[in-house]
Amino acid sequence: MILESARRGQAALLLLLACLLAITVSEIEGQKASKLTQNPCGAKEKCHTCIQTESCAWCRDPDFKGQSRCFPQSSSTCREEFVYTAVTSEDILLNKNLTLASVAGGSAAAGYGGGAGGGAGYHSGGGFSHSSSSSSSSSFYSSGSEYSAGWSASSGEIVQIKPQSVKLKLRINQKHDLKVSYTQAEGYPVDLYYLMDLSKSMEDDKAKLSALGDKLSETMKSITSNFRLGFGSFVDKVLMPYVSTIPKKLEHPCDNCKAPYGYRNHMPLNNNTESFSNEVKEAAVSGNLDAPEGGFDAIMQAIACRQQVGWREQARRLLVFSTDAGFHYAGDGKLGGVIAPNDGECHLNQEGMYTHSVVQDYPSISQINQKVKENAINIIFAVTSSQISVYQKLVKHIQGSSAAVLSNDSSNVVDLVKEEYAKISSSVEMKDNATGDVKITYFSSCLNGGPELQTSRCDNLTVGQQVSFTAQIQVLKCPENRRDWTQFIQIYPVGINESMLIQLEMLCECPCELPGSIGYEVKSPHCNSTGTFMCGICECDDHHFGNTCECDVLEMTQAANNDASCRADNVTELDCSGRGNCQCGSCVCHSRTNTDEIISGHFCECDNFSCERNKNMLCSGLDHGICDCGRCICKPGWTGSNCGCLASNDTCMPPGGGEICSGHGVCECGVCKCAVNEQGRYSGRHCEKCPTCSGRCQELRDCVQCQMYHTGVLKDVDDCARNCTAFTPVGVEKVVIDEHKDEQICTFFDEDDCRFEFKYSEQGELIVHAQEEKECPPKIFMLGIVLGVIAAIVLVGLAILLLWKLLTTIHDRREFARFEKERMNAKWDTGENPIYKQATSTFKNPMYAGK
Repeated sequence: MILESARRGQAALLLLLACLLAITVSEIEGQKASKLTQNPCGAKEKCHTCIQTESCAWCRDPDFKGQSRCFPQSSSTCREEFVYTAVTSEDILLNKNLTLASVAGGSAAAGYGGGAGGGAGYHSGGGFSHSSSSSSSSSFYSSGSEYSAGWSASSGEIVQIKPQSVKLKLRINQKHDLKVSYTQAEGYPVDLYYLMDLSKSMEDDKAKLSALGDKLSETMKSITSNFRLGFGSFVDKVLMPYVSTIPKKLEHPCDNCKAPYGYRNHMPLNNNTESFSNEVKEAAVSGNLDAPEGGFDAIMQAIACRQQVGWREQARRLLVFSTDAGFHYAGDGKLGGVIAPNDGECHLNQEGMYTHSVVQDYPSISQINQKVKENAINIIFAVTSSQISVYQKLVKHIQGSSAAVLSNDSSNVVDLVKEEYAKISSSVEMKDNATGDVKITYFSSCLNGGPELQTSRCDNLTVGQQVSFTAQIQVLKCPENRRDWTQFIQIYPVGINESMLIQLEMLCECPCELPGSIGYEVKSPHCNSTGTFMCGICECDDHHFGNTCECDVLEMTQAANNDASCRADNVTELDCSGRGNCQCGSCVCHSRTNTDEIISGHFCECDNFSCERNKNMLCSGLDHGICDCGRCICKPGWTGSNCGCLASNDTCMPPGGGEICSGHGVCECGVCKCAVNEQGRYSGRHCEKCPTCSGRCQELRDCVQCQMYHTGVLKDVDDCARNCTAFTPVGVEKVVIDEHKDEQICTFFDEDDCRFEFKYSEQGELIVHAQEEKECPPKIFMLGIVLGVIAAIVLVGLAILLLWKLLTTIHDRREFARFEKERMNAKWDTGENPIYKQATSTFKNPMYAGK
């Protein structure tokens, strides 16, 4: 039992040591990781790379003596007047109030004309110029121009988004929150252009649309008083294999059909609903060969030809696309020999016919999407149920579009347009035209009033309700092209021809790096007249290098040899061990903020601050040793890797003399490391204790037995008195050891299997304390147990016999009763045998008369 307790103690101790080791290792690794990540500024050698690193500032002090000019903003490394850090700033240039519902209703009809617009519309006469490149779609204002952003509220018109123009200076990788508000104005103008497939299969739809023209107009006017309606149609390219090119078929491709065409603008947008019905009624159907139609050509022209179609600058623009078939897209034109890509421009003649149908290929989905975004168009695909799945996939790739099921004869077109318009107008989704270098994330609580969540869309809006978005803007990196450091980004609600213009200036360089700034000096004496002094450092010419351009390339053999002279071997790639600068073939080691810490060595490989520490003191303190090139040099009397160990073994000697560590261990660093043997583990300051060792227990056992319990091999009184004279045990109720008295406990079992304990101490004389009463197991009456078992077996046997007899009797009685029942049911007497037949047979001849 004692050994088992000792093993448990050892296991617990090992587990504790393992936990402490794991915690220590994790702390060391965490310190290493923090050292690697806590100062990302130190590796930046120029001002512009420094300020492009988050939370870093640059010191342009000419007399700077620190290790790195780029330092964390929280540090006081540099004098304040020489510190430069990029600071994000926001300046609202145009912030007109949102239009109230009553004001919007009164001004909705005021002056809407054509002109460029959409999500990127501008004043027609403001001296504005727009340019774009492959890396940016930035816009630039000419000098003296007024800021605008596809927003024409400067002339007293409707304002649905605020602010309208913002100037933002933003540091790289720093997130900036910009508040954007939106409200839906009452009576906002609506332009609805109905683009219809007039192939033969849509003939009944045309008749129904003509009859429903007035109802469609009345329905939309109930939503907004400023409503205009237009009509266009399409078939397909007049080429094989889209349509039959047989001369007869070109004139009449089918019964009651007119010649095929690509796209035709029948009626520009206006408020004459009677004209709409007449145009739809008079438009002739045509025919083609393949199933898909040329609808993409028609959509592109209907959007690109803004003046011909009559799209207004400030209006919600709806394009209803009605068909019962699929669509051709970019690449399909090659089947008809058309290889020129679609240019996305307007190509309508005076009659409204598309002139480049057989010249250009169909547009791609991305081209359609781009035109929709540029012109703020909401496309409603009204298609039959057989095509709805195709167009539902298409709307995912065209911004602001939706798809709905059109009945086979278009009888539900009015309800369809009304429902889709309600969906479009009751929601707002914020988009932007930011480039890949700028990330914009939107947050809003919409109408919930709770905390803002990441979303760019709010639903269930009504007229006059205002929602706010937080646009979180972050510049991810500086573009390679310097021109793209200034960009004009638009944030706009989808389908609304208004936007907020952000004039974004990326803080990618320091002012001190620009010619003409204070301290900027070409061929400066600070740089040995061979470099430009700026931001406190030298920018050397092509023939010199070094901190002050003191090294001449022509005087050096080769750059590779020069670098090699600053490296300890051919394996390392770091000059001067990464802790110095290679100047003219020799290492100049970095200086530390703490002047007592020095980096030294030919390759800056040594220092006096990275030695092992003890109790957070380098080399256990100056009185123990000094740090030299990463290794502790101990003073006399001290030893060990951190000079924390005494060189003598005096502290390991027992107070009363004797062997080192009582002969049960070794002395390491002035502390006894106790040994473990087959008896147990030694402990104590001088390894003088062994709780698990047997000690004198076996020696004292017999005397304790005879003196306390009169048992054992010395139970005879004379034998006990003759052999046990060294001590007399003291009886105690319970044996408890006192470790301070160096007491040892002993436990044994005697011949009666009784347990007894005693303890002894040898401090001075031998003293033994024994348990007064032995702990014996209760006596067992074996004869009773045996007789009881025998009786139980006999009783069980008798019970089994009785049960067998009972079951047998019941079975016999049942069988006898069954026999009696069968005997009573017998229908023949015991004297007759029912199966007996006599040996003779009697036959009578009916013809015999008895003569």
